Amino acid sequence: MKFHIQSQFQPTGDQPKAIEQLTKNLKHDAKHQVLLGVTGSGKTFTMANVIRNIQKPTLIISHNKTLAGQLYQEFRDFFPDNAVSYFVSYYDYYQPEAYVPTTDTYIEKESEINEEIDKLRLAATTNLLTRKDVVVVASVSCIYNLGSPVEYGKFVLELKKGVKISQKDILVRLTDLQYDRNDYEFRRGTFRVRGNSIDLFPAYIDYGIRIEVNDVVTNLYEFDPLTGEMTQPLDATVIYPAKHYMTDPRGYHDAFEAINKDLETQVKKLRGENKLIEAQRIAQRTNYDLEMIREVGYVNGIENYSIYFDKREPGSPPYTLIDYFDAASDDWLLIVDESHITIPQLRGMYNGDRARKQTLIDYGFRLPSALDNRPLKFEEFMRKTNQVIYVSATPNDYEISLAQESDHGVVEQLIRPTGLVDPVIVVKPSAGQIDDLMGEIKQRVAKKQRVLVTTLTKRMSEELTSYLQEHEIKVEYLHSDIETLNRQDVLDSLRLGEVDVVVGINLLREGLDLPEVSLVAILDADKEGFLRSRTSLIQTMGRAARNVDAKVIMYADRMTDSMKAAIDEGERRRTVQIAYNKKHGITPQSIQKAIRSKLVEQQPIEEKPEYEQVMQFAKKEVLLPDEREKALKMLRKEMKTAAEHLDFETAIAIRDQIKRVQKKS
Repeated sequence: MKFHIQSQFQPTGDQPKAIEQLTKNLKHDAKHQVLLGVTGSGKTFTMANVIRNIQKPTLIISHNKTLAGQLYQEFRDFFPDNAVSYFVSYYDYYQPEAYVPTTDTYIEKESEINEEIDKLRLAATTNLLTRKDVVVVASVSCIYNLGSPVEYGKFVLELKKGVKISQKDILVRLTDLQYDRNDYEFRRGTFRVRGNSIDLFPAYIDYGIRIEVNDVVTNLYEFDPLTGEMTQPLDATVIYPAKHYMTDPRGYHDAFEAINKDLETQVKKLRGENKLIEAQRIAQRTNYDLEMIREVGYVNGIENYSIYFDKREPGSPPYTLIDYFDAASDDWLLIVDESHITIPQLRGMYNGDRARKQTLIDYGFRLPSALDNRPLKFEEFMRKTNQVIYVSATPNDYEISLAQESDHGVVEQLIRPTGLVDPVIVVKPSAGQIDDLMGEIKQRVAKKQRVLVTTLTKRMSEELTSYLQEHEIKVEYLHSDIETLNRQDVLDSLRLGEVDVVVGINLLREGLDLPEVSLVAILDADKEGFLRSRTSLIQTMGRAARNVDAKVIMYADRMTDSMKAAIDEGERRRTVQIAYNKKHGITPQSIQKAIRSKLVEQQPIEEKPEYEQVMQFAKKEVLLPDEREKALKMLRKEMKTAAEHLDFETAIAIRDQIKRVQKKS
């Protein structure tokens, strides 16, 4: 099936020009392009149109789960008839295996898998191996070890009406595919047997498959797992594995031989260093893992032995989601969203992972092969890509330099569909800045508009907040000490008018839409550094670009290079936007955006008192056993609800609350 967009909107402003240029470059085999699009210019819609034009499988990488979730929902709406998939880390809670030598503390790998996300991950790889009209929206977890697509593709069960096969053979095959038999609790990744029927709940879809067999497959049906109602008959079906990492039992002999050889070498090495406890530990742990793999075909941490089962050379790149794209097509597209943040994240993931694993190896918790269960190095990642579009309002020099290798490789999208222009930028001296700021705030409050103020330190933001409160200004501060669960509440209060000003440190977060904000004030704008770099200043100024009266004030005593570059870019964009509006007779309008409901408010009314009671329990220094269990039960329920809504910031905050409650007694 071909990509087909369903939308009530048509490309406007300079979207048509951007779509045409990006498409043309891709068709002329341009390897790297940059889409430089201002905040609110509809970059996602442009990307969707480019995908529709080139008809290639597409991977979109975002730098965090929350933004990836937003993109997934948008692309799913644009392409309802195509395979839009979501691929992020499937843990609601994840504590990686680690060892802290200074305190002799071993931290066992602990995780709580979100079944819905696991389903979406498996659906992504299944789609890539079965069709071409695939868009996968992923976080940077897509560069982590996943298991060979060749092995995954081999482990399939093809069933067709009339095929001669016994029920026992089907059951054995389903077990090979890592499905569990459960005749009592029918859930995703399990099967049950009823007479001559086998009910299977595949790990990657929302419906069950009933297989009726009597030495031959007599009937196949899709059915509703909840009600058991048959939805449609099938002539044939292909069942894919329940897990990404599959091992072929026929390869166990060679793999076990290699593992035992490396174990012998590592034990000898540790004993030679007089690390007798470590030598005993690695022998005991490895032999246990091998016994589990031999008996059930799987063990927690099996990915640490991936190099043996994949038959890879030590140091070679692991298999990742990108290899599934290569298996699907040798011509696919990569889009890097918010590339100025995503690219540095991709660069840094390998070294952090290696440092943790090396400690585990040195102290006898893992074989050296664990180092090959890793994310891709950045150079390996870039070698595996084909054609790339970097999307950002502030692309870094790295992306720009790559794009400039192609003619017209940097494509600009500066016009907003609403006609809004970039804010006016004013530089004022720091002397008397607080009094001047208060005057500016009062002007905005009189117009029922809101203000963001950025400082350099937490202490400064708190002291400024206290000072403004003393002068009867409704203000809150926002920085990393504010629990994630409460940050959205602060921003919602700002939008609702319960607060007129928010003071913070880093208020440039991508995707932060506050249409009511008409003034952004940047204190100490001339203090060069990350928070006052060209990129940060442009992103911070963009927080005001949703309001028709937008204005930015920089308080500074000198003009830094970053300030000048940011101001020049802002003025350049503003000039282009004003000229376009004048030519087309467009009157700018502030964006109207509904305020998202809070997660807790989505609970039924009768549950609110219980939730509030649980939160009171959670705040107590000492909890009775029944209070702790009640609090944990409710918090876990809230965490799962948040994850199901792809609200991962809330889920993480509740997870942290769960950990605090577990420590209380």
